[in-house]
Amino acid sequence: MEWPARLCGLWALLLCAGGGGGGGATPTETQPPVTNLSVSVENLCTVIWTWNPPEGASSNCSLWYFSHFGDKQDKKIAPETRRSIEVPLNERICLQVGSQCSTNESEKPSILVEKCISPPEGDPESAVTELQCIWHNLSYMKCSWLPGRNTSPDTNYTLYYWHRSLEKIHQCENIYREGQYFGCSFDLTKVKDSSFEQHSVQIMVKDNAGKIKPSFNIVPLTSRVKPDPPHIKNLSFHNDDLYVQWENPQNFISRCLFYEVEVNNSQTETHNVFYVQEAKCENPEFERNVENTSCFMVPGVLPDTLNTVRIRVKTNKLCYEDDKLWSNWSQEMSIGKKRNSTLYITMLLIVPVIVAGAIIVLLLYLKRLKIIIFPPIPDPGKIFKEMFGDQNDDTLHWKKYDIYEKQTKEETDSVVLIENLKKASQ
Repeated sequence: MEWPARLCGLWALLLCAGGGGGGGATPTETQPPVTNLSVSVENLCTVIWTWNPPEGASSNCSLWYFSHFGDKQDKKIAPETRRSIEVPLNERICLQVGSQCSTNESEKPSILVEKCISPPEGDPESAVTELQCIWHNLSYMKCSWLPGRNTSPDTNYTLYYWHRSLEKIHQCENIYREGQYFGCSFDLTKVKDSSFEQHSVQIMVKDNAGKIKPSFNIVPLTSRVKPDPPHIKNLSFHNDDLYVQWENPQNFISRCLFYEVEVNNSQTETHNVFYVQEAKCENPEFERNVENTSCFMVPGVLPDTLNTVRIRVKTNKLCYEDDKLWSNWSQEMSIGKKRNSTLYITMLLIVPVIVAGAIIVLLLYLKRLKIIIFPPIPDPGKIFKEMFGDQNDDTLHWKKYDIYEKQTKEETDSVVLIENLKKASQ
């Protein structure tokens, strides 16, 4: 006996035989909602939702579960009654789940059931800010942060971390302060597991007294990686080219690194920078097949000048997501001839003194030579003026005597001066 379709409600559809069929549910039928949806947190930032299959679902329906987060992102259709996500618990996050009989996204799922989880309680202004972590040379991770606005200056911070290779949550012991920033570092060595770098490190910072709101961060191991600086092993000239050989930082292979080679010439004061993606060159003076070493040829370098080289590296996007963190510069290494700066400075100071002294001596010599060649001649105008001026006889007599005496004295002085100059010139 067939039930009229108009008498079949939402739940009765599961019991109705459609159009004389075999009594099974068709993919277009709407299923009941899931039950017992719950949410929990594992580790520090792993949020897990679990649920049970809907009650009264058709036995002929192969159940699939449609789920997405509150922003309708990361939609997923899967047969598992479980979904998890790694997310910093700094904001409220919700998951909506529904059931359906196929993987077709166009099929209308059951009524969606939602379950949310909120961040820990506390004053948002008390939470730390600018929480960020850097994985140094794939050996240790260093995290830093700024205190919140509503935080006591004597707050004792604690950092907790977890990643896949740890069995439990660990506490960072090396808390330090650098200026306004607080920080902590902990060992994090790359393991041989090929999937290790595909995971993340979960971070939480709070205080011991529980007065500030905890802050969370998730650091993917394929980003925020900072290598150690390389070590320059050898510099050599060959056919007016400079060959640079260096040793890459440990834990990295050359194809995962991007290089910057800087060459400074002290004589020409030039500053050349070369960006190297593939560091390979052929030089007979370098050791061949040396493990973890790279080489680069700098063209057109003058061998008779002093050249100073330094190198830094960063990860590339062939192996890592982040390619912005440069290493520190390597120690400098120089090759070529260095100009004698002491002799240069000495000559720079002595030459002007010698030139000035020679000019002074020359001027004095020319003055004496002029006196010898052109001795001073008495001015007869003064003599005649005094002799023929409007004066009485007595005054004129004495004036003549004075003029004669003065003229004799000037001639005597001229002769003595000329004799002295001749003696001085000899």
